[in-house]
Amino acid sequence: METRKVTRRQFIRDGAMVAAGVAAGLSTTAKAAGSQALDTSKILNYNPDMEYRRLGKANIMISAVGLGGHSRANEEERHEIVSRCLDIGINYIDSTGSGELRRDLKALAGRRERVYLGISETGREPRNPEYRTANKLIEVLDEMLRGAKLDYTDIWRITMYEPGGRHTFDTSCEVVGALQKAKKEGKARYVGLSSHDRRWFKFMIEYFPELEVVLFPFTTMSKAAPKDSLFESLKKCDVGAFGIKPFAAASLFTGNPEEDDRRGRLAIRYILHSNTVIPIPGIGAATEVDNLAKALMERRELDVKERAELETASGEMWANLSPKYQWLREWEYV
Repeated sequence: METRKVTRRQFIRDGAMVAAGVAAGLSTTAKAAGSQALDTSKILNYNPDMEYRRLGKANIMISAVGLGGHSRANEEERHEIVSRCLDIGINYIDSTGSGELRRDLKALAGRRERVYLGISETGREPRNPEYRTANKLIEVLDEMLRGAKLDYTDIWRITMYEPGGRHTFDTSCEVVGALQKAKKEGKARYVGLSSHDRRWFKFMIEYFPELEVVLFPFTTMSKAAPKDSLFESLKKCDVGAFGIKPFAAASLFTGNPEEDDRRGRLAIRYILHSNTVIPIPGIGAATEVDNLAKALMERRELDVKERAELETASGEMWANLSPKYQWLREWEYV
């Protein structure tokens, strides 16, 4: 793909054209020799062996698995991980904080145009009382973009205090105002939120149509709530969703490489079969990317034996949760 520099004016123009040209009946997924109605030339970093899913009303096709931010990898390892992700057709990278963003851009050197980039500066967002106005949030975004030498980001998702419902309605309005301004000024193509509060998320999605993307926890224990599920709101409001912590902060794993690879594949298959979120695991080695690729080639639905295996593994995962991640239990029902 030829590298080209997109000006902010061009970006705003192109974004408006895409929004105006949403094709009726666009398929939500595409794979290999899949949908003939889908123009794969419009999919970033397209690989026929990768599945792609429509990210709600943002109306962009995202690889069925993305690359999460938090990672134990050093710069050299991150470069190898990013390269392997590009090889298998992954086209979304999430960076939490300026340090992660600079690291990922270094790993993407010469290849930035092949992925959608999502960013958040969690330390200087509404969880910190100093950053609960639209103006302060825009200042943080400007500084983040300037430090990374970017004109804009594909997705700006503001991370809210857990639970987000602790915020006042005025703060929520300030946050959405910042997102709107960033999009209007061409600093973010698409905008959304990240939070660990399901009830608050449901309210925000339904009240603010400006929200296009959300990020929330989704593990092997997550399932639709029997009543008042967030699944319904995502579908009704056509909001795209990324699932963080798919392996419950590594609590799913045992330390046995072969067993952990199998558990990782079962988890990814389970989450993809839910057809609700795009999982974005934190990856510590290129071999873990290869395991993701293997999971994507396997069937989605687990058989009886596999469901039993995952149920056992999930029970151990729940028992192994560190005190720091006990809040993941609140996302058993979504």
